[in-house]
Amino acid sequence: MTTPRPMIVAPIYSRILSKFPQNFTFCFAYGSAVKKQLVNRPRDSMIDLIYCVDNPLRWHESNMKMNFSHYSGIKYFGHNTIAKFQENFGAKVYFNTLVPLEDVWIKYGVIATKDLVTDLLEWSDLYLAGRLHKPVEIIKKSSNPELQTALTLNLQSAVHCALLLLPESFSEYEFYHTISNLSYSGDFRMTFGENKNKVENIVRPQLVGFRNLYGSFLHTLTDYVDFPVLQRTDKDSKELSSSCAQDVSPLAKLHHLNQLPRWPQKALTRFWNKGALRQDTEDVLRAIAYDPDCNMIVDQCIRDIVFRSSVGQSLKTIVSAGLFKSIRYSSRKVRKMFW
Repeated sequence: MTTPRPMIVAPIYSRILSKFPQNFTFCFAYGSAVKKQLVNRPRDSMIDLIYCVDNPLRWHESNMKMNFSHYSGIKYFGHNTIAKFQENFGAKVYFNTLVPLEDVWIKYGVIATKDLVTDLLEWSDLYLAGRLHKPVEIIKKSSNPELQTALTLNLQSAVHCALLLLPESFSEYEFYHTISNLSYSGDFRMTFGENKNKVENIVRPQLVGFRNLYGSFLHTLTDYVDFPVLQRTDKDSKELSSSCAQDVSPLAKLHHLNQLPRWPQKALTRFWNKGALRQDTEDVLRAIAYDPDCNMIVDQCIRDIVFRSSVGQSLKTIVSAGLFKSIRYSSRKVRKMFW
């Protein structure tokens, strides 16, 4: 039996982590300052971090002792209020933004392990679950088996959902673009405040990363989808496959619908039962599988979940960041629209 190789953390992340309480179970970085994108970002781009913690109350208590200045005026109500605010509003993430740390700017979010697991398994908010559909920089791996399983199942759910949205024939780029767009399609910020080419900027430079995330699971779906790139030996090639195909029969669609997380299934059931005889989830999914507008119905239900969580989390961030920082952060987002 071979001993797992220790995880190597880049010096910049080691420096950042050393400034925070160490009682977190999982940490990852994401965004344009972390992963390569098509558009070059300015040197002052922010590093986005997520800390997953078992006990938000204790973590915020420790962090306020170390980094009191990171918090907005809500800090004067104490760490207990901050922990409750984190867990009871929006997508259950608490963000501190525009934090200067040595030679970089960072934005960091804190989420309870149980809440991250719920979002990954059920897509209750599709907030961090959506960010983890894309390649991220894992700073600290989780040793929690429940969280490890949830991270894997989240990727599998993304594949089933993307296949429901795609036509019979599609390209490899369209597949990864559809997956990446799941958490953006209903986000109200995409109307104004985000680069309209955001998804393309993410997908094209990170082709190998997407293959690493989804290749092994796609190997198990050969009865439903033909992905020629998986048969190639040069997986690191930047050449995109343009000839992917899938089974779009009602039985195949029903299989994918049955593999969706709980909240999309609940949304589909509510949508189908609107103004009609009440049917249970099993009957609704079967009916939708035979509906020619299946992809549009699934798309609308995913949009509704994302819209709700994006509005709630954005309103929450105004409080957690404070009005001044919220305006500065929003202005940076607007500037990026025109790069």
